Amino acid sequence: MCAASRAALPSDEEIRALPADGGPNYNRLIFESSPYLLQHAANPVDWYPWGDEAFEIARTRNVPIFLSIGYATCHWCHVMEHESFESDAVAELLNRHFVAIKVDKEERPDIDHIYMTACLAMNGHGGWPLTALLTHERKPFFTGTYFPRSGGGRRPGMLELIPRVGAFWADHRDEAEKNAAQLTNYIAGQSSVEPAELGETRLLQRCYEQLQNLYDPRNGGFSGAPKFPTPHNFMVLMRAWRRFDRDDALTMCRDSLHHMARGGVYDQMGFGFHRYSTDPYWLLPHFEKMLYDQALMAVALLETATAADDDDLRDIARQVFTYVQRDMTEAGGAFYSAEDADSEGVEGKFYVWTPAEVKQVLGEADGALFCRLYNINEEGNFHEEATGHKTGDNIPHFIRSRDELAAEQGLSRAGLDEKLADWRQRLFAHREQRIHPFKDDKILTDWNGLMIAAFAMGARYLDQPEYLAQACRAADYIHDHLRDETGRLLKRSRRGQAGLSAHLDDYAFMIWGLLEIYRAGFDVTYLQRALALCAIVEKHFLDPDSGAFFLTADDGENLIVRGQTIYDGALPSGNGVLAWCLVRLARLTGETRYETLGVAVCEAFGMSLRHRPVGHNLSIIAYDLHQLGSREIVIHGDRDAEDTRALLAEVNRGFQPFDEVLLVQGSDDPVTELAPFIQGQKRIDGRATAYVCRNFSCERPVTSAAELAEILA
Repeated sequence: MCAASRAALPSDEEIRALPADGGPNYNRLIFESSPYLLQHAANPVDWYPWGDEAFEIARTRNVPIFLSIGYATCHWCHVMEHESFESDAVAELLNRHFVAIKVDKEERPDIDHIYMTACLAMNGHGGWPLTALLTHERKPFFTGTYFPRSGGGRRPGMLELIPRVGAFWADHRDEAEKNAAQLTNYIAGQSSVEPAELGETRLLQRCYEQLQNLYDPRNGGFSGAPKFPTPHNFMVLMRAWRRFDRDDALTMCRDSLHHMARGGVYDQMGFGFHRYSTDPYWLLPHFEKMLYDQALMAVALLETATAADDDDLRDIARQVFTYVQRDMTEAGGAFYSAEDADSEGVEGKFYVWTPAEVKQVLGEADGALFCRLYNINEEGNFHEEATGHKTGDNIPHFIRSRDELAAEQGLSRAGLDEKLADWRQRLFAHREQRIHPFKDDKILTDWNGLMIAAFAMGARYLDQPEYLAQACRAADYIHDHLRDETGRLLKRSRRGQAGLSAHLDDYAFMIWGLLEIYRAGFDVTYLQRALALCAIVEKHFLDPDSGAFFLTADDGENLIVRGQTIYDGALPSGNGVLAWCLVRLARLTGETRYETLGVAVCEAFGMSLRHRPVGHNLSIIAYDLHQLGSREIVIHGDRDAEDTRALLAEVNRGFQPFDEVLLVQGSDDPVTELAPFIQGQKRIDGRATAYVCRNFSCERPVTSAAELAEILA
């Protein structure tokens, strides 16, 4: 099979005319929708998509499975493809000794979770591309991550590994099967619950204390290198600040976010956050831009900026939204998944600058000042990850605050910001002429749910109604295009083609997004949709024995393990987010059954929460809300009336993460059916009226913002 360039992929009409095996120029991945799978459709490797056909052929040929898992914007996935999967020599060995399967981890996180757990067990570390060798029963007997084409030292390459494994399978099949059985048992143990009663355990306090001990006071963040933003750490700290009056919790969040926003991990010209920093200083990023990072970082920025009254962080949040709306939003309003680290085959090439290029755009004097402000010099600060050598290129970044820079230049802060905005826009326009990184244009339900939540929160915290309109457009797209005829969610859509069964994260993150839309705009339609999704997830994902939720539905594919997990990685866990949303729904509706479900999730993983609070952020937030309570605030009034807006403005003042708010616009408002505890309430003298309640026991009603402020203080 000869390789063809990615640009040479045939049209849809031509694809439909291809034979079932893809023909001489392509493999079976040519019929897939995933951009990651399509990237490998012209490889000489005879790839199969995940499915029964591949395993049946492996059984017939009596060869094992070579499973490769990655994603479309993964730098090392590209490296392994170029070195090995585009190599005729490697492909010949793979096709002879294995049946090869490709999986997009973003479309199939359930498969990725199983084999990544195996990789961590065998190697102590994981990553992508993920490589797993499987028996015909889909059980792993060997795992790893990136393998070079040829080995060196103790690390085998593909040319050495493949025939070695082929011989092992032929001569020691029983041992391979035994290893696979043992590893599968381990995976099952790691993908299950660890129940414990939590009682009065102060989980939020303990998580705050652990993060305090991990904090890097010099650079911000909670690790050395590599340094991941992990914005859900900030969600815990912000609630510890609010709950326990811990000023250092707010300081850790604010300072960390400022370090990131000044660093190379933030795209200073085009906005948005790269995936992580390879050094402790937030300078040299891994250049992928993931939708989920933009969403979660926006949440962290909004909450911290509101609590600290920090306009700089508000500006960064607005810039993140600008990036997403400009570059990551499709015509129907939903959001694309990611942008690649590489362009023209080189990681970071799209994002770096030389002094000469800056001066070419801005002129000699302004260009020299810009280079000084953004630390762009002749030597360069961009190191190639593989060699560590400087390239002469620069990643723009600040090492001082803008206030310091303004004073140094004899400018007002507003004057400096005006100059910077003009210069950045001109440089951005110049950069737009470069060859752009690849964009993964599939629409993932779970990641869209996170971005919907962020935009809705942006509408509320920044008083920007257009952000709420964006959140609603995306939510409506998911509702209209990513559900089946029974109302159940689908996993992904690309170019109008939706498919794949949704997982727990899809439901949990969408429920979060819908709750934030309701909180920002009080359209009861979105609250009703959230409750409908809760009913589906309870019916098809709940484990009645443990109280936790499975990652996959009860009628989904029968994998070797039906996992349950609550650990927050780069993404918060579906169980943790769902537990938090369930407790919130209980406070909104008065239906205590939701809270019982949410608390049961936390207690199903109680041992993990008690012994390792950090890494279980959303479930700890959920349990804290159950344990220490919230306020339910009910406003009776017409949404657009001046007196109602005055009460809502008071409710929205500051960072109040433990308040749940309902708006009732009349006795026939559907929200009264969803929240029966408000049915005895009414307006006073026809004016907008607020009731502040704790555990559904309400204070005296008030009709003025001043009275409401007094109660809320």
